[in-house]
Amino acid sequence: MEWFELFVSAGFWAAMLRIAAPLIFGTIGELICERAGVLNLGIEGIMTMGAMAGWMWVYQGGDLWGAVAFAAFIGALFGLLHAIFTVHLGLSQHVSGIGITLLASSLSYFIFRMFLPNSTTPPKITPFQPLEIPYLSDLPFFGEAFFSHTAMTYLALAIIPVTLYALYRTPLGLAVRMAGENPVALEAQGIDVLHIRTGAVMVGSAMMAVGGAYLTISAFDAFFFGMINGRGWICIALVIFASWKPGRALLGALLFAGLDAFQVRAQQLAGGVIPYQFFLMLPYLLSIGVMIIISKRMRYPKALLVPFRRGDRI
Repeated sequence: MEWFELFVSAGFWAAMLRIAAPLIFGTIGELICERAGVLNLGIEGIMTMGAMAGWMWVYQGGDLWGAVAFAAFIGALFGLLHAIFTVHLGLSQHVSGIGITLLASSLSYFIFRMFLPNSTTPPKITPFQPLEIPYLSDLPFFGEAFFSHTAMTYLALAIIPVTLYALYRTPLGLAVRMAGENPVALEAQGIDVLHIRTGAVMVGSAMMAVGGAYLTISAFDAFFFGMINGRGWICIALVIFASWKPGRALLGALLFAGLDAFQVRAQQLAGGVIPYQFFLMLPYLLSIGVMIIISKRMRYPKALLVPFRRGDRI
């Protein structure tokens, strides 16, 4: 009965949304990049830099929404760097992405130590506070579970319909999808494929950085080394799970977050009978299992990982 009560407690559902929010930002960001034909393995480093940049902005006296914008700007810059290597120079997207991750992660730690050389404990800031929504926040169960979150959590949920509309209901979204499916046809329409891909990578990387900033200015109140903890790689897996569709990306993020929220509480109920490491690996094991099942019938963008040069035919 105690195990069943985990799934009917408001705290479990609230934790699931909090854990899912940075994954949503990162997954949608990666999805936009890949929809345009560019794999961005720099996501882990970009999220780390976004976490540090957002926290540092507030720590230096800036406002919280300014921190979100600053993190997005820094993420876009790293996206531009990745696009220069992969879109314009046609270099390996794998190598460039790993290089971006190493560069962004190391640079974020270097900047942190440069500003705070003698800090032994992560300095704290005042993060986003949960919003009290009139009437809704006071509802039994639903109020605590769904209507007592920070503005950034609701922003993460809001980008799903915005991305759906932008990708499937606007000419720009069609151009992004064509850049990842048939860039030759897009070029035939007089649209610059390189510009579309570069813009998509910059926008996607900005979202990744905002996902990292969520951890330091919304979920927690400090920046510390290793706080991204593989979330970037999970986001890449979630894009595949979602078959490059934003709606399914939300489902995948919530599923993984639910498993993560479950394992934290399951450790307490197990009382040491089952090693805690088993619960820690449970979300990743189940994610791998789902990925194996989904990958057998997935359809990826045809021009993903394929460099485009004007005049080429794929």
